[in-house]
Amino acid sequence: MASLMETLIDVLDRECTEYEGLLALSQKKTPIIASGSLEDLQKITDDEQNVVIRINHLEKQRVEATKDIANVLNRDVDSLKLSNLIEMLAGRPIEQGQLKTAHDRLQEIVRNLQRVNEQNKELLTNALEMVEFEMNLLQAMKAAPETANYNRGAYTAGNTMGVPNSGFDAKQ
Repeated sequence: MASLMETLIDVLDRECTEYEGLLALSQKKTPIIASGSLEDLQKITDDEQNVVIRINHLEKQRVEATKDIANVLNRDVDSLKLSNLIEMLAGRPIEQGQLKTAHDRLQEIVRNLQRVNEQNKELLTNALEMVEFEMNLLQAMKAAPETANYNRGAYTAGNTMGVPNSGFDAKQ
């Protein structure tokens, strides 16, 4: 049982380290989103994907360690939570403390990660709204009303206000 607990604590510590790396990348992403640098955003996203792959691998190890502990304790693995396991370790204060520290650290990191991701989501939403606004503005300028200019024969000259009908200019 002691080696199973050590394995679980080790996996949780490694998970915490990976989540801290993910949090750091998410925090780096915030100013990049604000600046609109798609190339830098793609690089950070690729780095995040690599960290998530490592986290998924560690998560599988954690699930296996939890299953092994549940089998030894003759408990249902689905109802065995870390908080329950911490309470069960009252007779082993060192392991209990290590498990509680890892559990609390992981919860704090995940809360911070959720907060930063919410900020990034809000920034991305605002950026998309700005792009949509600019696209609507361009379309509205192309559909501007004709001016009241007349030629010598008292016919309308057909001039429009705003952008000429020459199409989109990618160089602007």
